[in-house]
Amino acid sequence: MGLFQSKQQTEPAPCSLLTVKIIKIKNLRKADLLTQSDCYVSLYLPTASVKRMKTQTIKDSKDPVWNETFHFRIQNKVKNILEFNVYDEDTITEDDHLLTVMFDVSKIQLGETVPLSFQLNPKGNEELEVEFTMESCPDVPEKILTNGVLVSREVACLEVQVNGGRRNGILPERTFTLSVNGSYEEAENLTLGYWLCPASPAKFHYIKYNQSDLNIEFPRRQFCAISRESNESTTVPLNSLPINDKVMITPDKIIDLSVKAKEWTQGLFRRPKALDVRLGYGLCSDENNFLQKRKKVVAAALKSILPLGQGLNDHEVPVVAMTTTGAGMRALTALYGTLWGLQRTKLLDCISYITGSSGTTWTMTKLYEDSNWSNKDLGEIILQARKQAAKSKRGAFSLQNLKSYHKELAERTIAGYKSSFIDLWGLMIEAMLNNANNHHKLSEQRRAVNKGQNPLPIYLALNVKDNITTKDFREWLEFTPYEVGFPKYGAFVPAEDFGSEFYMGRIMKKLPESRICFMQGLWSSVFSKNLLDAWHAADNSEDFWNRWTQDTVTEIDEVPDILERPHEMPTRMFTPAGGLSSTLRGILTDRPAVSKYNNFLKGLQMHNEYVQHQQFTKWKDTMLDESPNQLKDSTDHLELVDTAFFFDTSCPPLLRPERKVDVILHFNYTGGSQTKPLEHSSTYFSAQGIPFPKIVLSEEEKKNLKECYVFEDTNNPEAPILLYFPLVNDTFQRYIAPGIERNAAQLPQGNVDVSSAFSPYSTRQVSLQEEEFNRLLNLTNYNVQNNANTILRVLHKVVEQKKQAQLSQSSS
Repeated sequence: MGLFQSKQQTEPAPCSLLTVKIIKIKNLRKADLLTQSDCYVSLYLPTASVKRMKTQTIKDSKDPVWNETFHFRIQNKVKNILEFNVYDEDTITEDDHLLTVMFDVSKIQLGETVPLSFQLNPKGNEELEVEFTMESCPDVPEKILTNGVLVSREVACLEVQVNGGRRNGILPERTFTLSVNGSYEEAENLTLGYWLCPASPAKFHYIKYNQSDLNIEFPRRQFCAISRESNESTTVPLNSLPINDKVMITPDKIIDLSVKAKEWTQGLFRRPKALDVRLGYGLCSDENNFLQKRKKVVAAALKSILPLGQGLNDHEVPVVAMTTTGAGMRALTALYGTLWGLQRTKLLDCISYITGSSGTTWTMTKLYEDSNWSNKDLGEIILQARKQAAKSKRGAFSLQNLKSYHKELAERTIAGYKSSFIDLWGLMIEAMLNNANNHHKLSEQRRAVNKGQNPLPIYLALNVKDNITTKDFREWLEFTPYEVGFPKYGAFVPAEDFGSEFYMGRIMKKLPESRICFMQGLWSSVFSKNLLDAWHAADNSEDFWNRWTQDTVTEIDEVPDILERPHEMPTRMFTPAGGLSSTLRGILTDRPAVSKYNNFLKGLQMHNEYVQHQQFTKWKDTMLDESPNQLKDSTDHLELVDTAFFFDTSCPPLLRPERKVDVILHFNYTGGSQTKPLEHSSTYFSAQGIPFPKIVLSEEEKKNLKECYVFEDTNNPEAPILLYFPLVNDTFQRYIAPGIERNAAQLPQGNVDVSSAFSPYSTRQVSLQEEEFNRLLNLTNYNVQNNANTILRVLHKVVEQKKQAQLSQSSS
């Protein structure tokens, strides 16, 4: 099931009872040179409980013996990785973390008792001995929702009510602190109310079958009129509470403290709360509807420019996409020129998707304010863009504007967003590219695509983790007017809900949708590189630093050896880096600023067989992807950066097999090497097993680049044909238009410097003079028009291939 499932399914999933007995460690390593360790073992199984259980501390022993037993209720359908953290206790300083063993408990079969010895250091005969027992659980099977990669667990709602008792008079207000670790709310303060005027109950949403506790802290005695002989706090295990029954916790005459656990339902018929996150790898219904309408536009365009003889059936219409990369005003201007060239050659109506990242998103977002932009003369739109590019940008940094930014960021924080410097950068972009505040939002771009009248825009960013380099962890996050989501997980939310607070796939707090300027800041966040990212980009020798700053993770043996099934993970041992290395790593991997948005995957867990899922493995490209406890650590926020911090591309969304893209027009507007981003893309997609043409260019070709290249994998029909347009000034120097040579007076206009160190189009430039704007605009316009016949030949070839494939299918 996990290998092929792509749609959300509801499954009854039984739980099991796992018993873990920590027996002993042999020949334990030392944390200090002079003494043996004062050792204890901490157990952590986050899919079952957020609590960390621990053994007693055995003083000054290299062979500590515990024979202590711990119990977990686990959901068999999720990936349960049990961590054994071995520590040396220190009464003065922080305890020394010696090592962590990570064990996949799905290796233990139901009804088995298995003693295992983990070989921590075979040379030193260091071993950790543990006994596992797996038993069936008498509970009713849990109802889970899953797409084979992510799992949404069953959620219960706890209500806690505290009221004054029935004594005469109104008691003074008193505040109780309530917490349920691992719940959406985590902690709440509840004020004691009079019994005639009860306070509203505190509510907690938590995983129904987890080992969660309600912790209650009573008011301090000196401020409390309540006479109590018990401690100032108490703990209530939530799995001991009956569903839908009110339970009194302190049934005395002074206060009524009661709890009630309920199913999380909605509507009059109390149906289970539906998911607000779409779990599935297919395209959403809105995008499918768009494609059907866009096919009519594309078919009509192809009939007018290709010698077809007759119209095309839907299955004969190719899906053509254009992907763009580049930063700053250079990318903004160059994309306008490219689109103008496509429009003049009647090729723009043949395109179904436009993807962008960094600076090209500035052009895209402006265009999609107009619901019919591609059917209008782009000359007028470009005229307004030229004015914005040429104007002074000093006003964006004026005191008045800075005060305005501060006010809006404060309002944004109050609304529930976690504001960052990237949000400030977004407001500055808005001021630099507009004459006033731009109130457009991503979801409003639907008006520009709902009739199929324009290509569907797709924007791209990376999700990263602080203190980890982009090379070690990153995830593609795509944005369309319809949805925002992770192709790797098959998890998407409506564009207007991006930024809202979620738990276990449901919206908990709806936030107002961000204005488009904040998205622009996110997609072009030039401030998010850490030092290791910069070092890697400079000379690709990051491994030198990693050797000294990374923790060590190795696969270890267990005795007796357990035969692993394909979805089961090998046992690994994590050895933390030393204090100096950790400090150095913190310096090297700290990001000056990232864009933080509420994590719509919060609470969701990984399926037990997720590593075998075909769709997940396409995008599984870092070590962290095989560490589910760290991969889905229920972080509150996504940390999002510009894709250029991995490599300059906006192509990944087009390679989702559901989009069935046949032809990609790749327009590169990056500075520096014009071939490196494309070569990086080819290498990356090849390593991931994603169909993509192999890029082969000789050193001589790289030195003398042409305006257009066609790359095709003739052995793999699933790979799209790629037409690559580097940002070069070749025949434009001699021709004012295709086939029309420049005269002597026009030659200076063909001198467009896009590559030297003195180019006026460097990424750091925030303004372009009108003449500079026009030259770059005309260059990219010309490069498209001069190679329009190449594009037409490829489109004709693909149409004929589709017709032939249909004939072959019909005859068979």
